[in-house]
Parts: sequence; structure tokens; C-alpha cells
Amino acid sequence: MNYSFEPIGVIRSPYREKFGIPRQPSLVSAARMRLELLPPYAQPDCVRGLEAFSHVWIHFVFHQTMDRGWQPLVRPPRLGGNAKVGVFASRSTHRPNPLGLSLVELVSVSCDNGVALELAGADLLDGTPVLDIKPYIPFVEARPDAVGGFVDGPPPLLRVEWSETARSHLAELSPPKDFILLVEQVLAQDPRPAYQDDPERIYGVSLYRYNVRFGIAGGIARVLEILPAAQN
Repeated sequence: MNYSFEPIGVIRSPYREKFGIPRQPSLVSAARMRLELLPPYAQPDCVRGLEAFSHVWIHFVFHQTMDRGWQPLVRPPRLGGNAKVGVFASRSTHRPNPLGLSLVELVSVSCDNGVALELAGADLLDGTPVLDIKPYIPFVEARPDAVGGFVDGPPPLLRVEWSETARSHLAELSPPKDFILLVEQVLAQDPRPAYQDDPERIYGVSLYRYNVRFGIAGGIARVLEILPAAQN
């Protein structure tokens, strides 16, 4: 039996590409996003009472990786990118059905011009199709005695430093509020693939309309430049 679903909304996010997105939600609190509901769901009745909840579950589609298919074994970054586990023992984006689930903070609900949810700490790519929204209920869904398998705690954080060139670029570009905090929280998570550890390599991550170029060496992520992102 086959099933078909249609998006009920779309994400507007500072993450413009997969590289740089934290591997779990809530790790980058400065990542503010907007979930815009689509017709016929963009009506106040669909979200009546939702503002009473502090967090929501977002069910979404891994739309940029779904064409790559799936494999029964994957290499989680937390295991160094070498050890394999079953796809159902991971949160890999490459799944038999390319569905994701994120628990995010609900900052506000707006019904002034359409219907939109303001979210914080989400790990969602700009343009992500959303299939469903459900309120988070702490007394049944928070389990402090749960066992996390090979994911036994948050990842270690890198120290983030800024070059004088990057600081001068910030002054010239006037990026959005909390942009500095967003950059620092993203880079502190070490967005590199687990198998890459070249201290000479320069990386770039797209956040909002900017390309943040950085390097990592000796446990320090150094922001080198902040450039306008190339326009498509």
C-alpha cells in the first residue's frame, strides 16, 4: 500500500545549505526560523491554543537528499565517520522514507499576515517542506532515565575566534541580529565531516545571505572572512 502526503508548511531558515546545520536540534539556540503554513492550513483555527506550548515537534522531509536513496548501514559522525550502525539506529538523512523529526522551541505564533510559527534552535534547511506539527508534552515525552546508545551526551565544543578581516567585514555588511552568536554556535559544533581534519583547509558555510569562511586547527575554529553569498 502506498501513501501520499502534502506539505502543510515551509521553513524559512538561515541555513542555506546542508553543510553547517547542527546534527541535532537545540544545539544552536541562535538559529531563528519561521515556519509558514500553506493554504488551506494557513488559518488561525489550525493553530488555536498552540501558543500555550513552549516546544513543538516538527515532522519534515529531507528534500535535498531524498534522491540519493538509502543504505542499511550508515556511518554516524559521533562514531568518527568509520564505524557503521543500522540506518534505524541512526538519524541519518538517507532513509527508506526521507522523513525527519525535530523538537524545537516555539517562540511565537503569528496570524497577522497568514499563519507562521517563529522557532528557535531548529536544525532545518531553508525551504524544508513540513508535513506536520505537534505540541511537545513534557510529562509523557521527557524521559531523564532514557539511554542514548552511542550518543551519550552533547558533542565537545570548539573555541571560536575572529580574525580582524572578518570583524571588518561584519562592520561593512551589517548582518542580522544575533548573527555573530549564530556563527559562533554553528562553528563550535565543528560542522566538518568526521573524516576531515586538515588544519590548512578553508571551509565555507552559508548563513542567511553570507558565506562564512573559516579554518579549524588545534581545537579552535577561526572565522577568516564574511562574504556576500553568490547569487543564483
